[in-house]
This record gives sequence, structure tokens and C-alpha cells, in this order.
Amino acid sequence: MSAQEHLESIVDAERALRAAEAKLMAEPPEAIEATLSAAVAEARELSDRPEACLRLERLADLCAQLPGPAMADALIAILDAPEPQVRVVAGEALLDVAYDYYAEVARAIERALDEGAAVRALSELPFLLVEVGEPSAPKLLKRFLQHPSGQVVAAAIEAAVELADPALAPALAALAGDTRDASLDEFEGPITVGDLAEHARQALSVEEP
Repeated sequence: MSAQEHLESIVDAERALRAAEAKLMAEPPEAIEATLSAAVAEARELSDRPEACLRLERLADLCAQLPGPAMADALIAILDAPEPQVRVVAGEALLDVAYDYYAEVARAIERALDEGAAVRALSELPFLLVEVGEPSAPKLLKRFLQHPSGQVVAAAIEAAVELADPALAPALAALAGDTRDASLDEFEGPITVGDLAEHARQALSVEEP
């Protein structure tokens, strides 16, 4: 095949994709939700990771087109994938949904925090909260700062600095002396959660209580 023929194949595939997507979205919302949720669960369990990535990236786009709690939960499940490229796509999709349906996403985040197991997703979500900038962000960040995983707490501390809300100072102070590892690229050598929290307090220019 020539380059032109390859290009035409790509265009034809895109046309077919759009037509198939339109047909899917014309189905009853409940049926779409059930189908997409099941597909996300199945893709996450695939041992063929390239195939899993392909499916999860496409599913993130589809889930973002349908508002509601089930799809917000599905997007967070995709955000918990081990592959960075999948998390990027899921994060962007979830951010788009959060701008339009923040309450749904916030409740999904609370459910993820209650379950506590999706550590990779929970390490990404604090930055989404800061990006959207809704008034409830500090309240949710406080919950992230109380998570058992040092990785999640470290992400929440970084997000707290970005948010620059002094109301988070007491939650940061509560982490003083926390010896869990929170090593980050911008620090040379190991750093603990307690050390990182102190850096955050200094960045927020908050005096000791």
C-alpha cells in the first residue's frame, strides 16, 4: 500500500469509529453505563497490557461523554491503571467532566477515599482538585492528608502548596514527625512525609500554631 492508501485507511477507520460511537451513545443511558463499567473492569484485569491500555484509553473518552456517578467511578478506576499514558488520558477526561459536573466527581472522589485502595488514582486526584479550584477542594485535600499511604499524602501535600490555602495549615501540622517515605524528584535523597509537610507549611508562610 502507498502512503496515500494508508492515509485513506486511517480516515475510513476514523469515520467508522465515529459512526459506531454515535450508535453506542444512542442506546439507553443505563445500558451504556452497565456496558462501559463492565468493560473497564474487564480491561483492568487483562494480562495483555498493550491491549488493556488501548481499551482503557478509549473507554476513558467514552465514559467522559456520559455524566453520572457510575461513569465518574469508572474514570477513577481507569486513573488507577499502572501505565502512565492511561492515567494521563483518564486524568484529562476526568478533569473535563469535573469542570461541568464537579459534584459528581467530588462524590466519586469521596467514595474512592472511603475505599482507600486505588493508591495510584488517589495520588493523582489532589492535583485535579487544585486545577478545578472549587471551594470544597481544601476539605477534600484534608481527607487525602489523612490517607494511610505516604504516596497519597505526599501528593496531597504538593497539591496543598499549589492551592495555597492557609486553612490547610492545621492538617499539615498534624503530619509533623511522620516518618513515611515521600521522596520526590525535586528533593535530593530521601524525604519523609513530615519533612515534606514542613516544607509545605513554609511555602504557605503559616506560623506554627
